[in-house]
Amino acid sequence: MSKTLLILLGPTGVGKTELSLEIAKYFNTEIISCDSRQIYKEMSIGTAVPDQRTLETVPHHFIRSHSIHDYYNASKFEVEVLERLELLFQKKDVVLMTGGSMMYIDALCKGIDDLPEVDGELRRSLMERMETEGIESLRNELRYHDPAYYNEVDLRNPKRILHALEICLMTGKPYSAFRINEPKKRPFNIVKLGLNRDREVLYNRINDRVDTMFMNGLEKEAVDLFPFRHLNSLNTVGYRELFDYFDGKIMLEEAREKIKANSRKYARKQLTWFRRDPEITWFTPDMKNEIIVFADQKLLAENRK
Repeated sequence: MSKTLLILLGPTGVGKTELSLEIAKYFNTEIISCDSRQIYKEMSIGTAVPDQRTLETVPHHFIRSHSIHDYYNASKFEVEVLERLELLFQKKDVVLMTGGSMMYIDALCKGIDDLPEVDGELRRSLMERMETEGIESLRNELRYHDPAYYNEVDLRNPKRILHALEICLMTGKPYSAFRINEPKKRPFNIVKLGLNRDREVLYNRINDRVDTMFMNGLEKEAVDLFPFRHLNSLNTVGYRELFDYFDGKIMLEEAREKIKANSRKYARKQLTWFRRDPEITWFTPDMKNEIIVFADQKLLAENRK
């Protein structure tokens, strides 16, 4: 029997967690989380990590598995998840991955170009420069070494600027020279299931979730993480707004409202990204039976090949 990875994806707050449990139970399988922030063990409240009872209902992987002090990216996620899938597929014909981290999903499905391993000392020195000189200094250097990538990269994303510059300085070649952008073949089938809701309902769910985070102690969690605010892992909605509050730049209620607004903005960004992918079949969270029937039909079709 061929092996299949089901991917349940969608914007933040849409209801992936609840539905993923039902799908995993039906297929008697385990869940791989594809959330670039739930992976950090120090960040639970602000990343909406499922409660312990939920995590124990179905075995989960890649939740609270790494530290904010670890250098982590989509490329590492690709490697580690492929290794985990190889083990899981030895006992399961179907594995479910769920989440909304666009780059991580693409990395797992399509692969990332093979890049040289970056020297740790170089990374530390560049991160120190970013702290002392600001991101503009690194942008200018990237423009010098790789103008082609500079013209297409999101200049507001320090992680991508930093990574590209690391490759340039370590190899003496432009980062763009290593980018092939050819999808890699996987030894398993992939079925993508998209979740969405009415926009007003989705936004209300996001707002309510932020209020719940505050009731559950988000401010205290952010206080504990404040000394490490320079880490890329903490350049995240829900924390950076509170860091501005701690720095005296905004009031607490303004921070709360900014978290809500930025979470809604992120949801729009996720949907824009996902809608470009013709391989995704879309459902609403109340269509559990339809989703399971669709997935079953896909599995049968693949096994007939």
